[in-house]
Amino acid sequence: MRKYSSQIVDGKDRSPSRSMLRAVGFKDKDFKLPQIGVASTWSMVTPCNMHIDELAKISASALDKNGGKSIIFNTITISDGISMGTEGMKYSLVSREVIADSIETVMGCEGLDGLIAIGGCDKNMPACVMAMARLNRPSIFIYGGTILPGIHNSKKIDIVSVFEAVGKNANKEISNNELTQIEKRAIPGPGSCGGMYTANTMACAIEALGMSLTNSSAQVAISSSKKLDCKKSAKALMNCVKKDIKPRDIINKKSIENAITVVMALGGSTNAVLHMLAIAHSAGIKLSLKDFDRIGKKTPVLADLKPSGKYSMSELVKIGGVAPLMKLLLGKKLLHGDCMTVTGKTLSQNLKSVKHYKRNQKIIMTFDNPIKKNGHLMILRGNLAPKGSVAKISGKEGNKFVGIAKVYNSEEKALKDILNNKIIKGTVIVIRYEGPVGGPGMREMLSPTSAVMGKGLGNDVALITDGRFSGGSHGFVVGHISPEAYIGGPLAVVKDGDEIEINSISKKLNLNISSSEFRKRMKSWKKPKSKIHSGVLSKYAKLVRQADEGAITVD
Repeated sequence: MRKYSSQIVDGKDRSPSRSMLRAVGFKDKDFKLPQIGVASTWSMVTPCNMHIDELAKISASALDKNGGKSIIFNTITISDGISMGTEGMKYSLVSREVIADSIETVMGCEGLDGLIAIGGCDKNMPACVMAMARLNRPSIFIYGGTILPGIHNSKKIDIVSVFEAVGKNANKEISNNELTQIEKRAIPGPGSCGGMYTANTMACAIEALGMSLTNSSAQVAISSSKKLDCKKSAKALMNCVKKDIKPRDIINKKSIENAITVVMALGGSTNAVLHMLAIAHSAGIKLSLKDFDRIGKKTPVLADLKPSGKYSMSELVKIGGVAPLMKLLLGKKLLHGDCMTVTGKTLSQNLKSVKHYKRNQKIIMTFDNPIKKNGHLMILRGNLAPKGSVAKISGKEGNKFVGIAKVYNSEEKALKDILNNKIIKGTVIVIRYEGPVGGPGMREMLSPTSAVMGKGLGNDVALITDGRFSGGSHGFVVGHISPEAYIGGPLAVVKDGDEIEINSISKKLNLNISSSEFRKRMKSWKKPKSKIHSGVLSKYAKLVRQADEGAITVD
């Protein structure tokens, strides 16, 4: 139970180490207990994480009561919602690597025997699990919980409502005053963005992966159930320490398939593709875009959740959460029930006592009447994406879009033209040089996609990019185009006026020009100069792999 901490504190020669730990509250008895790190992503940077200090303290207290010695430490977090549409957003995906590295660093340096990590925003959540997989010490993830919806004119709103309101204001559908009122009312307090956006998507994926307690992904941030979850998670972690149940006993190809299946059924974020690839890599498991394609073919979309649907995560919580959905999927043999979890039991055992949804609920559809018969996250290939791209096709947009390219070499320029009515029906907006290397950092395109929706062009305009999308993005959108434009991917040679075809049936993304013209353009293309020459973004650009490999960093 003290495999790592004993090396730090046992023996006369470790007296200096013990001396420093006494200063932070250690007593004689504590040196004989397994030391458990509590990685807190608390920050006042974002409402997603503003309450996590309390959850960390509750978890730490529960660890101390269950035979461990807790040590709280912090890591950074950033806010996608605040930095969206700016240069600051380039740091978003980079933060995933920084957070994973920092947790690994503290755990490794201090010789901690186990880990509770508490996350509440898009990138810190997969980062926590990546660190767990690397360290392979008994670990459990606690989700900070979803936010409650805001209310405007008796309607429920959230952060995506604000982004789309910007487009409506530019379209003169709402006044400046109403835009301000939506801005003031959309975020009522702590918690992660309220739809099936990236945070809630990853919370559900991590639960399905087996790295958090049953139904802990479906809890409101400020609820008593979330505080109870912290206490139960601490107890479960100490059981994992005693039985030596480690992340790589839990994270395997089958449990990753479970996570992807749940993401598909929920209509989850495209970011899940990047993050599951990264988690798999951290655990030493082979995973590719082909696996998402394979799982998507047999998994229906059952959840009518935002952004494409009607309901919020807090409303799913009220009808029973995610666990009944997982039970439905297990009953259809779409999940591997024999996978071990942090409870010390298998997924099947955890779900045995879970009650089914009541018949009158309207959020989770039946297998006979799904939102979509197969997965919404589609892997498209073609001459524009030889190594793949990720499309989020809910079915409401149609299955095919053929349009004329309007090309932008940055997100800002595209957004400006959308808001200034320079985008017409039948356009395929092309935003390039936003990939892992070229950005660097793969900025999310929530601002332009929301502006398109706000302008009422959601069914008439498509958007493709080597960047990525927020979980709040919807419409006919294709991202993660690999290889990216900056390293000479075909997206680099698209010109204004070119015809582009997006086809979710044939799963193709093609530039409709002749082969000879295509070769001519590729041969004459010249790499643009990078504006980034130092700092963390420069380091990231030198180490990052392409989106089809999860935009992971490797030396």
